[in-house]
Amino acid sequence: MPMYEINHTIPLSDDQQSLLAERITYIHSRQFTTPSLFVNVIFKDVRQIATFVAGRRRDTNFVNVHVRPAGRSRESFHEICRKVDEAWKEIVQPSSGIEELRAIFVLGTIIAGYEAGFTVPQAGEDRAWLQDNMTAFEKKAADGDDEFAFMLKEMKERKDLQV
Repeated sequence: MPMYEINHTIPLSDDQQSLLAERITYIHSRQFTTPSLFVNVIFKDVRQIATFVAGRRRDTNFVNVHVRPAGRSRESFHEICRKVDEAWKEIVQPSSGIEELRAIFVLGTIIAGYEAGFTVPQAGEDRAWLQDNMTAFEKKAADGDDEFAFMLKEMKERKDLQV
């Protein structure tokens, strides 16, 4: 349900991208009781895009996090930022300023959405939404949709997702 846009001016290997996506998915899904299937992470190589800080051109690595705005504390989003920054440091291992993650912006921009054939619930209503759509999720998994099969397995294993 969230969309993490990793804007990078340094090359990131496939392994680094995979590790960052996995870590961000874990961080967000545990912070906000969201199934992993609905955490979206995209990588944008922005070397050809002019970015400026303090009015000066600067190559900058930054993350825009688009989230559903209601029902979550500002502190919970600060925690997400801190953990994403830690993941970047661990996975990318920046050795110079140009490799550092300069900023993480959390934007409460998702007021409605449609994902994997389902309307996106209001923030904080995920558990009821999961319960309301369980039959459809089970049908998708039974019809061979591996992502929904994984989500159902995750829901059984994670107490915070059990409905």
